[in-house]
Amino acid sequence: MSSTLNVVDVEATCWAGNPPPGSVSEIIEIGLTVVDLESAQRRERHRILVRPARSRVSAFCTELTGLTQDEVDRGVSFAEACRLLAAEHDAGRRPWASWGDYDRNQFLRQCRATATAYPFGRHHTNAKLVFTEAHGLRKRPGMARALELAGLPLEGRHHRGEDDAWNIAALVLDLVRRGRWAG
Repeated sequence: MSSTLNVVDVEATCWAGNPPPGSVSEIIEIGLTVVDLESAQRRERHRILVRPARSRVSAFCTELTGLTQDEVDRGVSFAEACRLLAAEHDAGRRPWASWGDYDRNQFLRQCRATATAYPFGRHHTNAKLVFTEAHGLRKRPGMARALELAGLPLEGRHHRGEDDAWNIAALVLDLVRRGRWAG
């Protein structure tokens, strides 16, 4: 087992209802926390803003994430974000985790749609599933509820990729301390 894990959380363009004609949900923020599983510590915290190419940030999306169109317009392209993940965060070799499968599936969809090389390796852990099983729950909780169940604080703003990755990393480390993390 690798002693280092990337915990990833993405925010994407979204709307209160259906997307406007021609728009698709695109990643606009990638939050990444590097976790040292041996020392059980969150080591690094990163944020990559991504400029959407086929959609705009809606008022609903800004209300949810705090991200604005002006802010993401200063981000990098999706292809550049994937290159940064591979080059600077060892994403192709380092195992990674996210809360649920949304993040992994969004990357797969967007990489296919844009002919961009998928930046991650095969070793992905759905931390929500591990948490659900470790706590003997019937329903899979959202991240904020899981923090409550684990007795951990929500740090930062919910639905902000950088903060969510940091909080998910705390949940992973709680599972490590309980001997329930096999990822």
